[in-house]
Amino acid sequence: MRRRTAVVAAAGLAVLFGACSSSPAEEPESTTVSATAEPLIVFGAASLQGAFDDLAAAFEDAHPEYPVAPLVYDGSQALATQIVDGADVDVVAFANEPSIAPLSDAELIGETEIFATNTIEIAVAPGNPEGIDDLADLASPDLSVVLCAPEVPCGSASQTLLEDASVDIMPASEETNVTSVLQRVASGEADAGLVYATDVAAAAGEVEGITPSNADVAINRYPIAVTTGAASPPAAEAFTAFVLSDEGQTILAGYGFESP
Repeated sequence: MRRRTAVVAAAGLAVLFGACSSSPAEEPESTTVSATAEPLIVFGAASLQGAFDDLAAAFEDAHPEYPVAPLVYDGSQALATQIVDGADVDVVAFANEPSIAPLSDAELIGETEIFATNTIEIAVAPGNPEGIDDLADLASPDLSVVLCAPEVPCGSASQTLLEDASVDIMPASEETNVTSVLQRVASGEADAGLVYATDVAAAAGEVEGITPSNADVAINRYPIAVTTGAASPPAAEAFTAFVLSDEGQTILAGYGFESP
């Protein structure tokens, strides 16, 4: 992990004038030792983007001593791989517990805490032109349906729902993160896709959401943790605490996330 340095102002040396002078030597002006903190690096699941951008801004307002770098978003699986490969990061926030397990197993993070939950919805074009009512409708060969890949959190949750409903579909594509699924539906490249309820809420006007009748079968629990290589554990812990605070939870609720 990186090493960070502090910029320290050197104190000037005092010069003694006139050994026989009756006037005392002038004291040197005091100097302040200041530290320049490097920005906190946070990796977040793609579904957290809007909420965590707002959280980071609110955190910096509350803690100006801890600047935050632009957050890095991607599928939780992809982020975990980057971290195992040595990516520089202080805080991780993923979309489900299995995706963060490799980091715990490798002792790359400390204790995890659940900070939010989320469910899956069927994203369709505004007005639902295909008349989709539930998961069973997605099995129609006339529909183009996109899913997250099974190994990423949104894909795992989608597979759980489809299996529970005994629905078998052949997806037009399997994306590496939920944002890509949403974009394909919003752009008209696909008729429907399974995304998080929070993604539908964030894309209001671009897509509509249909809640599957068995949505409560797959509830994603979002974990957050400080990495063992965090350059400033106090800063990382302060950010985590802010996410779990009443203010942080209010921001998350504004994006449709449920409390743990």
